Amino acid sequence: MRAALQQLCEQFIRNRDEIKKAAKLNSAYMYPACAHLFCARGQQAQQEKLLYCRDLIKQQTSVFSQFRGNIHLPLICLLAMEENPEDKLRRVLGIYQLLRKEFPASDFLVLGAFLITDENSSLDQITQKVQRSKTLYQRIRKNHPFLTSSEDSVFALLLTASQKDDDALLAEIEENFQLLKTRYKNPNQAQCMSHVLTMADGTPYEKAERVMKLHDAITLAGGKYGRYYELPTLAALSMLNTDEKTLSMDIMDVYEYLGYQSGYGFWGLAKTTRLMHAAMIVSCEQERNTAMDAAILASTLSLIIAQQASAASVAT
Repeated sequence: MRAALQQLCEQFIRNRDEIKKAAKLNSAYMYPACAHLFCARGQQAQQEKLLYCRDLIKQQTSVFSQFRGNIHLPLICLLAMEENPEDKLRRVLGIYQLLRKEFPASDFLVLGAFLITDENSSLDQITQKVQRSKTLYQRIRKNHPFLTSSEDSVFALLLTASQKDDDALLAEIEENFQLLKTRYKNPNQAQCMSHVLTMADGTPYEKAERVMKLHDAITLAGGKYGRYYELPTLAALSMLNTDEKTLSMDIMDVYEYLGYQSGYGFWGLAKTTRLMHAAMIVSCEQERNTAMDAAILASTLSLIIAQQASAASVAT
């Protein structure tokens, strides 16, 4: 393994363990996703700052707030990386209230509110983004009523940053979807991937081919990449300006490293999850990618929510 990648792996584990200390009793899937957030920004998680941001959310929201749901830990981590977490949270809460007028409450909507919040946008600009995202979401849902869910609201919000008009965006999403579903038979994940790829440059054919080539390269290198919640991360990774062979070899190096770490052994997370986490770590060497953050957190949230629904069904 390259020295720089080794250091990144060690930083990832340190961040994961530090987050665990500050926020106990969270999902084992969420700690690595949050560790990635720090690694992608070249930061080290600090327990004191994490606890401060946890208390900040507690002070500013009610006990039943969506901000204290499954998105709670990622939100704590995202705030902990801000120079002024108080101001950031204030603005996110304001944007979330605008979004709630157009969308149902969800963990995904809180994530979307955070990802589109920046210091340079005026209230009018944010309002226009919210209205545009609502239109995009409704049109996506009209095209795929049985596939579209609250998870897609995150990508509808991020797609408002595009200079393309809505018709062009929707046409590209659909073309991406049609190309991807020939290979990836889970339609929900194919749709999520299509949203991720629409945020990248290139033609739909070029982008779909890039994902498939990367998938094949990982397989050729000895990996068995998952075909469900792991796929949006693969789509985001394929957007990086690095050839497939280099990416696949780095991913497998990290995959082997993680196999010797706590939480990834015989009784730990599944091998497909470990491979996804390896892909996350490799992406941290590149410039920060909002699409990657969204893909990882949205997929992890979906997985946790599905597990909770399954557990509730069994209990019933």
